[in-house]
Amino acid sequence: MYHGDTVPGFPGHPHRGFETVTIVRRGLIDHSDSLGAAARFGRGDVQWLTAGKGIVHSEMFPLLERERKNPLELFQIWLNLPQADKMVAPHFSMLWDGDIPRLRVEGDDGAVVEVTVIAGRLGDLQPPSPPPSSWASRTDSDLAIWHIVLDPGATWTLPPAERDDATRVLYVFEGGNLDVDSEHIGPATGVRVDPTREVRLIASERTEVLMLQARPLNEQVAQYGPFVMNTRAEIEQAFADYQRTRFGGWPWDRDDPVHGFDGERFAEHLVAAEQRKPARRIMGKLEKRTIRN
Repeated sequence: MYHGDTVPGFPGHPHRGFETVTIVRRGLIDHSDSLGAAARFGRGDVQWLTAGKGIVHSEMFPLLERERKNPLELFQIWLNLPQADKMVAPHFSMLWDGDIPRLRVEGDDGAVVEVTVIAGRLGDLQPPSPPPSSWASRTDSDLAIWHIVLDPGATWTLPPAERDDATRVLYVFEGGNLDVDSEHIGPATGVRVDPTREVRLIASERTEVLMLQARPLNEQVAQYGPFVMNTRAEIEQAFADYQRTRFGGWPWDRDDPVHGFDGERFAEHLVAAEQRKPARRIMGKLEKRTIRN
């Protein structure tokens, strides 16, 4: 799906039944959706999108630099929704870089560990709230997303999860040669760790780790393409609904909108939509927040 007539990206495509958490490390993304909402985000920002009963969105990568390269680096984490919330109304939230808390610990030798707390409380650090129908919004989910950066020689102790039945995985995606409780973990490796106890991390070189944790839903999963449901019949229904309704239509005049070339980060959250016509952007009242670079 990675394509575009003018700029690279993912033109309008549907989702149902799960959430996307998009963490942009470098570069910018232009978001547009079938609700009429829009955003430009990146450079440490996170978008949390609940697809729910169905949404169409595009994710384009604006080439703002005309004389230089436009690098883009991101994670997109798919979070399943509980069966009870599969068909909730779509919703997207922006977690702006400046609002995301970070823990910074400096050792006696000057080596630093920094933990970006995207979801899930860490000590006194509480990140912005996830969307209301997210599994992460339930206190008993114990869902956490932390980005951990360790300097060479740095040591940090990962605290236990709040629940014994949580699943916790560490993904070493940058650098490597990380000791996890005396177990050597090489680069580009994921390792499942015991959530019930402290885990000591020691880096021999600069290393970055993504920590993903949550209590399992323990529900049946059926997934095909852009839809994640509980049964095959629900997947077939999702395709039928999308073919019939296009999940509300597409209020933009093209499949791959780009929001100008001034570099401003912003979000327009739809509050009350008017009736929309195909191939035309008609929006209700908007809340717009602009983030200056």
